[in-house]
Amino acid sequence: MNGILIIAHAPLANALRQCVLHVFPDGVKGIAAFDVQPNVPPEETLISARQAINLLNAPRILVLTDVFGATPCNVAQKLVDGVNSKLITGVNLPMLLRTVTYRHESLDALVARALAGGTQGIMQVATTAPQNQVKKKNDQDNDHHQQ
Repeated sequence: MNGILIIAHAPLANALRQCVLHVFPDGVKGIAAFDVQPNVPPEETLISARQAINLLNAPRILVLTDVFGATPCNVAQKLVDGVNSKLITGVNLPMLLRTVTYRHESLDALVARALAGGTQGIMQVATTAPQNQVKKKNDQDNDHHQQ
């Protein structure tokens, strides 16, 4: 089974892991969180992150970070090899839940599932049900409310 490591600005990584515990109370084995603390040098952060990834003791690991170009992502880039570990940035809860659900699949399939979960979990939601929304005078007949 794939391991999952969340690396994010404190306290996001552990908060996301706690959300997973809420949904999957028995399913967090093999899921670690590493909060990157402010004012800690990147070299020290990398050492601690390596320890976190080693504690997972998984044959393959998916690393999820919060923001591309920020310290968590930069540190994670030094951890992954692209073969036995992969990196995705822009982690959100739908992405994480999808990875936990499908973590038994191959690492490449898990990456695809994570990307789909992350993007499909982002949508604009109407503040009222579509049938209760007032049509504007210039609106065309667009009554398709599919997602």
